[in-house]
Amino acid sequence: MQKIYDTIVIGGGQSALACAYYLNRANLNYLLLDDQQAPGASWRHYWDSLTLFSPAAFSSLPGWLMPESKDEYPSRDEVIDYLTQYENRYKVPVERPVHVQDVCFEDGIYEIETKEKTYFARTVISATGSFRKPFIPDFPDADKFKGKQLHSAAYKKPEPFSGKRVLIVGGGNSGAQILAEVSEVADTSWVTLEEVTFLPDDVDGRVLFDQASARYYAMQHGRELNSSQFHVGNIVMVPPVKKARDRGALHTMRPFERFYEQGVIWPNCKQEKIDAVIWCTGYRFALDHLACLQLQRDEKGRVAVEGARSTQQPGLWLVGYGNWTGFASATLIGVGRSARQTVAEIQKHLEQV
Repeated sequence: MQKIYDTIVIGGGQSALACAYYLNRANLNYLLLDDQQAPGASWRHYWDSLTLFSPAAFSSLPGWLMPESKDEYPSRDEVIDYLTQYENRYKVPVERPVHVQDVCFEDGIYEIETKEKTYFARTVISATGSFRKPFIPDFPDADKFKGKQLHSAAYKKPEPFSGKRVLIVGGGNSGAQILAEVSEVADTSWVTLEEVTFLPDDVDGRVLFDQASARYYAMQHGRELNSSQFHVGNIVMVPPVKKARDRGALHTMRPFERFYEQGVIWPNCKQEKIDAVIWCTGYRFALDHLACLQLQRDEKGRVAVEGARSTQQPGLWLVGYGNWTGFASATLIGVGRSARQTVAEIQKHLEQV
């Protein structure tokens, strides 16, 4: 007889662990399937100097505050350590490394297929995030460029770019932080679609989350929103970015038009030799494992949900993919709300089937 779990969670990162916390409290029979070698999920692959935007107390999962950092903002390694301890603290049942290839549904039971075996569950939580799906925009003749191209997902440290001419492409926080440190050792330009907006120096993730929460509750109660109070920009001024500003390194320029073998061609037709391009252009949602369910997706790759619950597939929840699966659900502190609601809905679903 094959074991049938109440729930299988696909993923082992912060979203999966937040769900595990509430699954424990609900006394459900569940299992996490994580394709990584060790706890920490995508945090193990980010660049060496990455830090959070908020102090530890404002970057915590449900039930246990992240221990205080030695610096203002926790480092990547401190986050990995926290996630590892969290998993151990709550005795989360997890198997790794297990890569889920397909999730299918037959006769009221989910079949979660991996290379090694097939798992069975009454419900599924997909918590795979986006790190496995880095996005690089399609620029003409990119395949002809002989220099180095890498996505921020593969970037580790600035030293390999020392003395080189480097373009940092992308206007988000990853672009700002990677530019900040690469510009210390290389000749850099920061390429963005439009001029970026920097937050005030005293605004970090605490303020952003508070404003997001205020907006969420206003929407829930049907109140009018003064959108100006939430329009606070997008670049958080963490210490390395402040230093880059002081060095005059935070200037942006609009995109080039195409590549050629030795570099790029700008809109004025000027050719410029470039050694490397670092794409800080975000990610797409890692949902390939759900292909068997034949869920319809919109132009951004999203499937229809109410909260985190799939509206097309009974018994399926998607947690931690951003605001479309729960307000601020892609953050450490924000995912707890989605996880709590998801587990409550799973309990109700299991009672009815």
